[in-house]
Amino acid sequence: MQLQNAGTSMRFLFLTIAALIWAGIWLSGYNSVHWILYLPAVFLTIAAVTGICPGLHIFNRIFGKG
Repeated sequence: MQLQNAGTSMRFLFLTIAALIWAGIWLSGYNSVHWILYLPAVFLTIAAVTGICPGLHIFNRIFGKG
């Protein structure tokens, strides 16, 4: 299984989206936000930092690399 590496522009996009989600969580209050909202925020942050995006790999396998 080969993971897809995200380029610089995609990593910055992941970081931007993660920052917006984290800002929404912070503005709403950590105790009032459902736990499932933390999942995309954490996964996008990890993808932005490491450049490895398992979600991109999964969707490429489902839909092809077209």
